[in-house]
Amino acid sequence: MKSSLKIAVVEPSLIIRNGIVSVLRRQLSLPVEIIEITDLTRLASILSCRKPDILVVDPALLGVFSLSQIRKEANGMKCVALRHTAVDPVVLKGYDGEITIYDTAESICEKIEKLSESSAEASLQEGPLTDREKEIITGVVKGWTNKQIADKLCLSTYTVITHRRNIAAKLQIHSAAGLTIYAIVNHFVDINEVKGSIYRQEK
Repeated sequence: MKSSLKIAVVEPSLIIRNGIVSVLRRQLSLPVEIIEITDLTRLASILSCRKPDILVVDPALLGVFSLSQIRKEANGMKCVALRHTAVDPVVLKGYDGEITIYDTAESICEKIEKLSESSAEASLQEGPLTDREKEIITGVVKGWTNKQIADKLCLSTYTVITHRRNIAAKLQIHSAAGLTIYAIVNHFVDINEVKGSIYRQEK
């Protein structure tokens, strides 16, 4: 199944929202799933359920405090400021990037694509595994496909693939068998849980 980048666009204006969504669907070089959000009262529940990779939102709608709360609850989600008018630079510092209603379609797509790539590059640095990465390793050693892991963790397949690339870079382990040994040694899983998947990996 083709993986996709999941983008949530938060914008009450129909004209602006349709314009952004149209650009992303037609011109983005990556497969994309768009989540349109018009009601801010439902924002938290939608983000919790759908777990987008990127959130595009007008900073004036959220404010600094709300953005910080969203970041705490959204594991690894990138936030892009959608600017209609001038915005306080202090507010923009909380965002990973920005687009304006005056940007060309090419510029918008380029910014989104660079942001999606930076998610993977940022995790290439050495550091401890995140809880999400541990969950994904557990799924891999149990023999689940990327799609099955995505479904069980309420993520997009694209996000699972990105996490797996980051895990391989952090651990320098590039096989399911290697991850299985790592997971058992570090007590992510019990050996009895993965006997079947070890057998399938060896076949």
